[in-house]
Amino acid sequence: MIDFLRNMIAMIELELRRLKHDRTEVYTRSIQPILWLVIYGSTMSSIKAIPTHGIPYIDYITPGILIQSTTFTSIFYGLIIVWERESGILKKLLVTPASRYSIVIGRSMASGVRALFQALIIIPVALLLGVKFLQNIPFFILAFLIIFFASGGFAATSIFIASFLKTRERFMGIGQAITFPLFFSSSALYPIELMPPIIREFAFFNPMSYIVDAVRSLIISGNLINLLKDLIAITIFNAIAFTIASINIKRIVE
Repeated sequence: MIDFLRNMIAMIELELRRLKHDRTEVYTRSIQPILWLVIYGSTMSSIKAIPTHGIPYIDYITPGILIQSTTFTSIFYGLIIVWERESGILKKLLVTPASRYSIVIGRSMASGVRALFQALIIIPVALLLGVKFLQNIPFFILAFLIIFFASGGFAATSIFIASFLKTRERFMGIGQAITFPLFFSSSALYPIELMPPIIREFAFFNPMSYIVDAVRSLIISGNLINLLKDLIAITIFNAIAFTIASINIKRIVE
C-alpha cells in the first residue's frame, strides 16, 4: 500500500511539474466552458423556458459546465499516454517494479490535478456572472474531491481507449465522440425528466449524470437526498474504469 501511494504521488507530482512549466492548455481549454456560461447560460436564463426547480438557470448549468470541462480534459488525457508510447516513456514505466494498477491510477489521478485547476478558473467567472454558490466550505471541499476522483475515472477510460488506438489523430475523433454524448445525455443543461424515454434510459447509466447531480447538490442547491446514491455510482464507475484500464495498458506498447 505504501508503494502504491508513493507511485501515485509521484505521478501527481509529475503533472504538477508539467503545469508549472506550461499552463497554456489549461487556459485554452477554459475558453469553451466560459463561453457556455457567458453566452448560452445568460441567454437561456432570460428566456426561462427550462424548469430548474426554482434555481436560476445559469446557476443550474454551472456545475454541468464545470464537469463537462473537466471531463473533456480527462478524456483527452489518453493523448499523453499515446505520446508516451511513441516516445518510449511508457515502456520504461511498465518495466519498473510498480504494478500496472498503480501506474494507471497514478496517471489517472494526475489528470484530476488538471481538472481542479480548470475548475479554479471557471468558478470565478461564474461568480462574476452572478452565480450564487452555497457558502459552505466543507461542501465545496467535497465537491472538489468528487471532481478530482471522477476526473480520474474518465482519464482511466481514456487510457483504456488509448490501448486500442495507435495514433493521436484517431484518439482525437474518439474523444469528441464520447464527451458530447455524455454531456448532452446528463442533467448538465436540463433535468433528466425532460429527455425522451430512450435518452432518459441512457442517462441512468451515464456517470456524468451522477457527478453533475452530486456537485450541483453540494455547491448550488444544498439538496443532499441523492448524494449517497451519486457517490456509490461514481465509485462503481471509477472501479470499473481503473480495472479495465489496468488490464489493457500493456496493449499500448505492443
